[in-house]
Amino acid sequence: MTTRDDGELTLFSARGSGGVAVEAALTLAGQPYRLVDAYTWDKDDPQSGDRVLAANPMRQVPALVLPGGEVLTESAAILLWIVEAYPEARLGPLPGAPGRAQLLRWVSFVSAAIYSLYWVKDDPSRLVPDPAGHEALESRVLDRIAECWGKMDAQVEPAAFLLGEAPSVLDLYVAVVSRFRPRRRRFYAVAPRMAEVVRRVDGDPRLAALWAERMPFGPGWEG
Repeated sequence: MTTRDDGELTLFSARGSGGVAVEAALTLAGQPYRLVDAYTWDKDDPQSGDRVLAANPMRQVPALVLPGGEVLTESAAILLWIVEAYPEARLGPLPGAPGRAQLLRWVSFVSAAIYSLYWVKDDPSRLVPDPAGHEALESRVLDRIAECWGKMDAQVEPAAFLLGEAPSVLDLYVAVVSRFRPRRRRFYAVAPRMAEVVRRVDGDPRLAALWAERMPFGPGWEG
């Protein structure tokens, strides 16, 4: 079992980012945290994104600083840490429990196969210097994201939620990342079984205030 200090957590995150999945997990776990907004993509305010450098030299959110000063980066790692650090919250199977292997598999899949592609999609010049190739690259990346959601949907066996009758960090992760482009309408089309799950997560009353503040359901949010 992961040990913990019940002092204050510090989370570097950003409104509308993948860090909101971590914010949601801590909310469901009933764990207070100090939030530091760091908008790493805001070219008009680079100092906002630079705030996270104190915790993550990759200049990426989320980053979680534990009370003793230890730093966790990578959304998948943070979510899995929360499962073990706060077992009473029941946000996923613990080591040795049924379903644990699938939790590890699919959290890692969302992180490696889908979430990582936004580093390319959000700034195609990182890999393709010629602007003439950016549109085609972005289109191919979005197609790949949709394909990966479809592959996952074909292999999971959801009940009310992806791992059973109770929500887990996996559900939170999918609900947040599926709101990025190509956005929810396409996600619903390629992943109809997971579509029902993320709608339940969207409607969880315990998260209503968080969604409204950090990832609002504004006009056109589904795409």
